[in-house]
Amino acid sequence: MGAWFTSCSSDFVPKPKGYNRIELPAHEYLAIPDTFPYQFQASKHAVLLRDSSWISERYWVDIHYPELGANIQVTYKPVKSKQDLLEGYLNDSYKLTSQHNVKAYAIEESIVALKNGNVASVSELEGEVPTQFQFHVTDSTRNFIRGALYFKTATKNDSLAPVIEYLKLDIIHLLNTLEWKNDFPLEID
Repeated sequence: MGAWFTSCSSDFVPKPKGYNRIELPAHEYLAIPDTFPYQFQASKHAVLLRDSSWISERYWVDIHYPELGANIQVTYKPVKSKQDLLEGYLNDSYKLTSQHNVKAYAIEESIVALKNGNVASVSELEGEVPTQFQFHVTDSTRNFIRGALYFKTATKNDSLAPVIEYLKLDIIHLLNTLEWKNDFPLEID
């Protein structure tokens, strides 16, 4: 009986770097509480939290996705039929988006006609930016909302791409279901 020898090839190829598998739930929505001067549907998989500045800005909220480590910050400002207020809010919104030019390699802005008759401005930011999607919407006379998507993670945005796309659909649903409560008694100066 003879000996049989084999040798291993030295052509080792490492496995390519992989991405974490992210399980995304089906999109399901619930109406937010009626304690705001606006109404919309938010994800059933999110928790509505008061924004940290709620003492001075009581109608600001965070839509928090605990499983995804994401927040959609929603800020509300009354327009009060004052054109200068509206112009200030719009300028602030565009300024906050443009501050990401340092890290963003692209900012794509679009005007979106919504199913509810509103028109929203949405900005998609590409690159390693802290917010990948921002929006604002107004009725031009009484109400203004601005929103931004944030993640509480150091994960690179290319790894987060499926989650970003998932949350963009939730934001578009929020915008499509947004209704202003013009008879809401505002307690804001």
